Amino acid sequence: MTDAAILVIGNEILSGRTHDVNVPYLATQLAALGVPVAEVRIVRDEPAAIVAGLDALRHRYGYVFTSGGIGPTHDDITSAAVAAAFGVRLERNAEAVRRLAARHGAEALNPARLKMAEIPAGARLIDNPLSQAPGFRLGNVFVLAGVPSVLQAMFETLRDELRAGPPLLSRAVTLAVREGDIAERLAALQDAHPDSEIGSYPSFGAEGPRVAVVARGRDAAALDRIAAEIRALAAAAGADVIATD
Repeated sequence: MTDAAILVIGNEILSGRTHDVNVPYLATQLAALGVPVAEVRIVRDEPAAIVAGLDALRHRYGYVFTSGGIGPTHDDITSAAVAAAFGVRLERNAEAVRRLAARHGAEALNPARLKMAEIPAGARLIDNPLSQAPGFRLGNVFVLAGVPSVLQAMFETLRDELRAGPPLLSRAVTLAVREGDIAERLAALQDAHPDSEIGSYPSFGAEGPRVAVVARGRDAAALDRIAAEIRALAAAAGADVIATD
């Protein structure tokens, strides 16, 4: 099974000024391809932090996806950091220049725009149908834009090249109960189904306590059995079933 990690790059994410939506998108899309996301890191726009994050993740996981830092401004340093992590030079990529010229016109390719054509040697470009400024793949690392619409467009162009397995599925049952009242029963349920992942997620509101019990795995029939056992567990605990999904 191939797994993945996501490296989010950007001071604006760490400051709280920008709310990241790329991680949920990538995690959902990769799960549908049977590629679970095992780790997410967020780092500053600093070369050492990016290199350290890449080195930690790319040797541990089958795929690494980065988001952010490949634009035209002074703080867009991801491409240079990726080159440093792999020990290759950063070079002006002729095909990237061609794409940018087609988008903006050759006369408008100022140093800032040409920065987006600086790609690590040996990398393969990732198409950008929206603005033509490409991402790239080097080894098992996919370098994508930080703008959500652009990242999503880039991901769609490379979806077919990812080694996929059976999709990751889930079943959710929401109960009107306090989490502590069913904790022991949930532990026993997990022990009985070691090939599936069972989690509980409590919430509190005017209607009272709620717990969403979610089972994840690749075997639809097994997940259906677990969902039935969760409903039986609820009945044994005297808890109402609020919703199933």
